[in-house]
Amino acid sequence: MIFKKRKKSSNRWLLEHFNDKYVKEAKKNKVRSRAWFKLEELDNNHQLFKIGMNVIDLGAAPGSWSQYASTKIGKTGCITACDILPIKPINGVNFFQGDISEKKIFNLIINSLNNIQYHLVMSDMAPNITGKVSIDMPRVINLSKLALKISDIFLSKNGIFLLKSFQGEGFSELYKKITKLFKKVKICKPKSSRTRSREIFILAIR
Repeated sequence: MIFKKRKKSSNRWLLEHFNDKYVKEAKKNKVRSRAWFKLEELDNNHQLFKIGMNVIDLGAAPGSWSQYASTKIGKTGCITACDILPIKPINGVNFFQGDISEKKIFNLIINSLNNIQYHLVMSDMAPNITGKVSIDMPRVINLSKLALKISDIFLSKNGIFLLKSFQGEGFSELYKKITKLFKKVKICKPKSSRTRSREIFILAIR
């Protein structure tokens, strides 16, 4: 019975996914996923990118955000990306594959950044969702804290931190921590983010 419910839910998700206008637009415009449009909207509304910026992209796979960023920063900027999954190469993007929640991988990424000052740290990281909030939210918050730690180390003055997170237990404490480290903090929900999704984006300026 449980299996049938899961199968029905999966079929519903697949139907919704392939009928999604942003999925169709991504295919039409040859971008890697619908996530492109979330970042594009956030950029249009808040002017995230400038020519020559150095960018860190966490949770990069399949590469939409890095792909978008590479079109905005020009050849003088650099992008360092990381994900547990592989991505197809993108010109100008230095990619590390590994689980950032593992201490060894986290330290490898930290050491590889070579004390460069970054102007934007963006995180689209999310754990594999089990559907159990008591399991999923602690994982979400843990990944968010890792992204926050990287931004605290490497962001330049007036640098931007863009974090995808989810509403739930632990979010309020995370938000308060971010407000203490950044002078301006705003919560955003792009139109391209599915209405029923609990995902939200925190935009913070150092």
